[in-house]
Amino acid sequence: MSPSAVPHAAATADGTVAAFYRFAPLTDLPGLRAALLEQGRLLGVKGSILLAPEGVNGSLAGPRDRVAAMLECLCQRAGLDQLSARHDPVHDIPFRRFKVKLKREIVTLGIAELSPPPQSGRRVGPREWDALLRDPQVLVIDTRNDYEYRIGSFAGAVNPQTAHFRDFPRFVAAQLGDQRARPIAMFCTGGIRCEKASAYLLGQGFERVFQLDGGILRYLAETDPADSAWRGDCFVFDERVAVDHALNAAGYEQCPACRRPVAPSARGLPGYEAGVSCAACHAGLPAGRRRTLRERARQVRLAAARGESHLGAVMAVDD
Repeated sequence: MSPSAVPHAAATADGTVAAFYRFAPLTDLPGLRAALLEQGRLLGVKGSILLAPEGVNGSLAGPRDRVAAMLECLCQRAGLDQLSARHDPVHDIPFRRFKVKLKREIVTLGIAELSPPPQSGRRVGPREWDALLRDPQVLVIDTRNDYEYRIGSFAGAVNPQTAHFRDFPRFVAAQLGDQRARPIAMFCTGGIRCEKASAYLLGQGFERVFQLDGGILRYLAETDPADSAWRGDCFVFDERVAVDHALNAAGYEQCPACRRPVAPSARGLPGYEAGVSCAACHAGLPAGRRRTLRERARQVRLAAARGESHLGAVMAVDD
């Protein structure tokens, strides 16, 4: 497919968000990046693709046929037979630009022998996952970061209280050293972090390791809310910030200073300043950084008044 370049559309009737990843050896990353940038701009898709020697990870949005064409191009150019991907319909496109970045890892754990993971835990779908949640012998672990856990998680799940995924091995050493014979069930947003987290546990001698196939997003899509063990909302890495059980934007903002999700109820707390800070980070925000964020917020407001989009409003989030 070789359409002419198209402008960014803020809304589309047949829009989709595709979240995808694949662990597979990649070569000539600069050349691959250049080819994907060219094709992405021609197709007019928005979002980001991360490329590393261990594989690819990303999220794209746009009209369904153009996103499909971009994923087909990615597979062909990278020599991949398939991607682990899920598609969610959207009306408003939750990205404002298209980026392709080169990284050391597509999800950063910082352990060379797990790049890519040599093996991973047994994948289970939502129904079997619910059975694991009900089993008192199973230890359920949320492999996401603390700010993600705090706005929603599965009932009874352990919060490792990590600020970054690379902190996960420290949690294992400190808290799970005597749990190697116990069944461990892990989950994350879309499945990619569990690939490495479960590989790490298996390498450390844990015997029975399970992971939620497709992550939280698949569970929410396939589970009736009345029967769901999920509580709260789910953080996502795009402008929606968080989605509810129906996968609709849940009304959160992302704090520009500390990147925490800010619930509507938290916008009235002392220290919250739209486009600048939230109550959690206000006191420790350096004066220079505060001035920069206030100027950016002012430029965003001016652009909005002109009916334009300001790229400074987009917060980059790394896993």
